[in-house]
Amino acid sequence: MNLTAMITDNVNEILAKIIEFTQIRQKILIKNIINVRNFGFIPLELEVNEFSSLLNYAIEEHVRNERLVLQDTENIKFGLSGSFEAKPIVDEHSKKLLEEDQREYFDLQIQKLVENMFNQRVAAELLKNKQESIPVSETY
Repeated sequence: MNLTAMITDNVNEILAKIIEFTQIRQKILIKNIINVRNFGFIPLELEVNEFSSLLNYAIEEHVRNERLVLQDTENIKFGLSGSFEAKPIVDEHSKKLLEEDQREYFDLQIQKLVENMFNQRVAAELLKNKQESIPVSETY
């Protein structure tokens, strides 16, 4: 068994999930800004801390037992074929801000977008670097 290939695949899988999560979150945050003037609009968010905890557990499990375990929660589901689903929830803090101070609401949404973009870029760069560093096997 090629342990290096297994580790690379696991790291690549985690980075791919981070990229996918941040792409989903980006769409939600943009909708939070675009739809702000729509009557009855309720801002949504993904469970960022829950996702982070799941990945931390998966990495710890990988380090301890050399296997990647991605657990499902109520809001985050990992499929057998590599599929992934993150269910948005009502962002209560943003909802309250929207009612009380729209300027602060917009600032928060932009701050979240910037943070999300940074996380996405870091994961994409790490994935790119990992893929570039994998030696191509010579076949004879």
